[in-house]
Amino acid sequence: MNPGEEPEESRQAPLLPEGKGPGDGVNGDEANSPHPFGMYTTDARRWKTSLKDYARHNRKNPTPAENHLWQELRGNKLGAPFRRQHAIESFIVDFVCLAAWLIIEVDGSIHGDESQAEYDGGRTHELQECGFLVLRFTNEAVLYDTANVLKKIAEHLTALYPNYESK
Repeated sequence: MNPGEEPEESRQAPLLPEGKGPGDGVNGDEANSPHPFGMYTTDARRWKTSLKDYARHNRKNPTPAENHLWQELRGNKLGAPFRRQHAIESFIVDFVCLAAWLIIEVDGSIHGDESQAEYDGGRTHELQECGFLVLRFTNEAVLYDTANVLKKIAEHLTALYPNYESK
């Protein structure tokens, strides 16, 4: 493998060391890891065949609420590094702070539909099984009660991210 070349085998997050959990990092040696936070969160085949294009499309076409929240989270403005439209397992999540194992989902009106709510519940369960905490906010909360949304995110970061210092 050449320098800078992606490994072909697995992009799945490694198992956490004994006694580690959300907020404790992944392998305890992130500074020496070639990958941020020492992990990939999906496999290479899934990424190349479907998730990459979908994530790129979502990043280029955010909803107004997603764009609004991204402007508040990007560049460590909240004191923690966030990614948007990031692949985890077979899902693309709206926002994730890998260092805190925290996912933020922004839900539009479609998420009130019974079948969509059932799908969201299963998706949340699968992401939690991977070790992530999932926070969900409505579009309205993000757009019209941004301060409260950011406060709730900061509260969770304080609990999950050992290096977190509120800005």
